Amino acid sequence: MPKEQSNQYMHGALILTMAAFIVKILSAVYRVPFQNIVGDVGFYIYQQVYPIYGIAAVLASSGFPVIISKLAAESEIGKRNHLAHSLQAAFLTLLLIGASLFSFFFFGATFISVWMGDAGLAPLVKISAFMFLFLPFLSIGRGYFQSVGKMTPTAISQVTEQLARVTAILLIAFLFVSKGYSLYEVGRGAVAGSIIGTAFGLFILAFFVWRYRALRLLFTKGLSFRKFYKTAQIVLIHGTAICLSGMLLILFQMIDSFSLYSLLVQSGISVEESKVLKGVFDRGQPLLQLGTVAASSFSLALVPLIASAWLRDDEDVIHQKAISAIKITTIIGFGAAIGLVNIMKPTNIMLFANGDGSSVLSVLAIAIFFSSIILICSGILQGLGHVFAPGRYIIVGLLTKITLNFLFIPSLSTMGSAIATIISLAVVSILMIKKLNKKVAVLAVLKKMTSKFIVAGLAMTVALQLWLYITSLIGDGRLINTFMALSSVMLGAGVFLVMIMKSHLLTAEEISLIPFGKRLVGKGRERK
Repeated sequence: MPKEQSNQYMHGALILTMAAFIVKILSAVYRVPFQNIVGDVGFYIYQQVYPIYGIAAVLASSGFPVIISKLAAESEIGKRNHLAHSLQAAFLTLLLIGASLFSFFFFGATFISVWMGDAGLAPLVKISAFMFLFLPFLSIGRGYFQSVGKMTPTAISQVTEQLARVTAILLIAFLFVSKGYSLYEVGRGAVAGSIIGTAFGLFILAFFVWRYRALRLLFTKGLSFRKFYKTAQIVLIHGTAICLSGMLLILFQMIDSFSLYSLLVQSGISVEESKVLKGVFDRGQPLLQLGTVAASSFSLALVPLIASAWLRDDEDVIHQKAISAIKITTIIGFGAAIGLVNIMKPTNIMLFANGDGSSVLSVLAIAIFFSSIILICSGILQGLGHVFAPGRYIIVGLLTKITLNFLFIPSLSTMGSAIATIISLAVVSILMIKKLNKKVAVLAVLKKMTSKFIVAGLAMTVALQLWLYITSLIGDGRLINTFMALSSVMLGAGVFLVMIMKSHLLTAEEISLIPFGKRLVGKGRERK
């Protein structure tokens, strides 16, 4: 890869990484005020159908655009018709997929809602289905621009879509609740807000398509059935494989949507109490998203470097960057998970007004650690050309989650689902690490550093528990718990970082990749 092209590739990857970071932050943060507006039952109603929208959003933002951009980029240089036919075939494939998924969720809404255990969710499922009609247009537009090295249209459309979506959801929820609408009607309005946001994103993307006169590519004549069939196979199989790692937590939510509430009711818990319990359990989703973003965003930037090194067959760079990514993700993921476990109760009260379900959410917080490892291992494996391996392991994890839900929930309630999530993610993590270890010696590195970051976690736990005890003497209430949570974040992060620095787990280059890491490296050199 020429140096100029490589620099353009890295610059584009950075733009997409920043856009993804903003989108994930917005996706996690808006749920807090939304829950505060609609309460636990209203949150349950929305979260039951959210995975349907979430799956469509991931398909349209990461999986299919990536494979489309790869197909377009690999088109023979100088043969515009070849590029046009690749895009046409991909568009027709996604049109069929989008229409099929829309039909399944729209016309099967009653069956799906009954399967979830709540027939009142049918109208929300129907509205969610419309997201799949946007799939071919968003995917083909983003995929085309990424293939020609123009990442800005994709980034702007993704951020605009999420901003419009979050604004619409919160405004609609506030207005509907203030007007006295039922919580199911509020849920319908919130889901409709998601569709409005997607329409905004598509409008922005359409503007760029018009500006760069890219639409005419879809109307080039001469697409053969053979070309369509070959492209359809690649888009469907490879695109789905790439999507699975990005949909991991959403798919786990989907499993809980179909099993948790219904199993709670079957175990003898009343319908209303089961809705509240599921709504409280769903408080964990924004916390997991925020924790995973913090743990993975700094290391995911290394994945394009690994892919570039793999294309150059540069073994040294592959090994160095993969090890750095794993080390940083493991340390930050472990620190975020253990820190949140310690401060879950004040955090829960700060965000959601009460401490309901804090013990369950504390267990669920451990998922941050395993999810972070899965995300980075999946990215590295795909960068090394192992497209299907992460997907296979994630399917194993999903089957494990389904089985354990049915085993644990009837006797352990929502704690059973939390434990099932942790065990399932741990299984996927182990399989990913074992696979990656065949290419890069990550297992030896992890074994060497485990005792050191566990000591750092224990030191942080002692400091946090002591601080929480002291501050609890002041009193109780949301304001005091807010102070406890925020001050604990700073204290915990500080203690953990000091312990990591003293243990020399990270090199100076790796420390510089962490926020404010360059300052820490500079201060260390000054002391020397």
